[in-house]
Amino acid sequence: MITGGFIGAGLLLIAFNLRTGVASVGPVLSLIESGLGVSPATASLLTTIPVFAFGVFAFLTPSLSRRVGLHRLLGITMAAVAAGIGMRLIPSPITLFSGTVLLGAAIAIGNVCMPAAIKHSFASRVGLMMGLYSTALFLGAAAASAFTVPLASAFGGSWRAALAFWLVPAVVALLVWLPHSLRNTGHIRETKGVADGTEKLQTEPRLARLFRDRVAWSVTGYMGLQSLSYYAALTWIPTLLQDHGASAHVAGLMLSYSSFPAIAAALSAPILMRKSRRTWFPVAVTAALGAAGLTGLLVAPTGAAPWIWMTLLGLGQGGTIALSLSYIVLRSPDAQHTGHLSTMAQGVGYVVAGFGPLGLGLLHSTTDGWTMPLLALLLVLVLQFAFGASASRERYVLSNRPSRARRDEVRPGS
Repeated sequence: MITGGFIGAGLLLIAFNLRTGVASVGPVLSLIESGLGVSPATASLLTTIPVFAFGVFAFLTPSLSRRVGLHRLLGITMAAVAAGIGMRLIPSPITLFSGTVLLGAAIAIGNVCMPAAIKHSFASRVGLMMGLYSTALFLGAAAASAFTVPLASAFGGSWRAALAFWLVPAVVALLVWLPHSLRNTGHIRETKGVADGTEKLQTEPRLARLFRDRVAWSVTGYMGLQSLSYYAALTWIPTLLQDHGASAHVAGLMLSYSSFPAIAAALSAPILMRKSRRTWFPVAVTAALGAAGLTGLLVAPTGAAPWIWMTLLGLGQGGTIALSLSYIVLRSPDAQHTGHLSTMAQGVGYVVAGFGPLGLGLLHSTTDGWTMPLLALLLVLVLQFAFGASASRERYVLSNRPSRARRDEVRPGS
């Protein structure tokens, strides 16, 4: 019998693989540019395309989930992630970019499924599971950022082999999840308090209604703007550090290192939400930390100081991502609403976020420096705070009723 612990471990393994395929590109972006003979803006499409795909393909998730089941769909997603990463081994720009589209589509579906799966399977442990989910995302990003450059060296300077290596953890996650995803489940059942994956919705909320809901737009705006900042930084901060004298290996280590304070912040976010008397206070703290890190990179990007700035940036990013994912769950009264809010927030949000790496690259190319790109990210943080403060208000989507989720669900040890 498959237990709740086994399902939880499987979900976290899947989460680990939802960032590796994208985070592995930034540290070797200069190698890709020289290997393909393309401009920095063209090479950055390898990180921009997945983010746009996160948004576009997210809207397919509700219909796919109804047809094959939520947990079964997650298994298919992992198979597609492995295939998309594996295509990077084929020495052709066409397969490289095609694999990137497939990877982005698969991650898009996984992104939307995960909050709904957590809400449905661990409704009494939402705070704990969302913190662990965010942690797994950062661990995946940290591993990919830290080890891709050494892997390229180990593979004789082959950036293709280094990128393709990350299909290994995707295959592991697929094999662990496979027994559960293959179960013949046509309706909701409970196994030791863990809900089954396939959903038959009798009173399913319409996605279109959310597009007229203020709470939904607050959550969506917060998700989109924090994702824009995160992926812009993920793509270009290694290049920024290299432009100021860091080696590719050290720049990748700095980016990877930032994931560890991010993990601490992600795990602490539920506690901060529970203890804060003002719901907007965690949003303000994380925005301030991110702003401090970006300001530091702007005024002192050389020497030992960048390690401090990456610490602050990591704390801000970790807390912000955990909050944005938590608000998807906490502003929804049930798993059905969570699934649709996740579709809207991540669908629209990641389309917005896709302009982050692209826009930052264009600003850098146009100004031949990093001042304007970093100032643009600071402006984004101001807008991010405004949406986050609104999303933090205790209300459910499609309802005027106050949400009791912050007290009832955001319990780190529950």
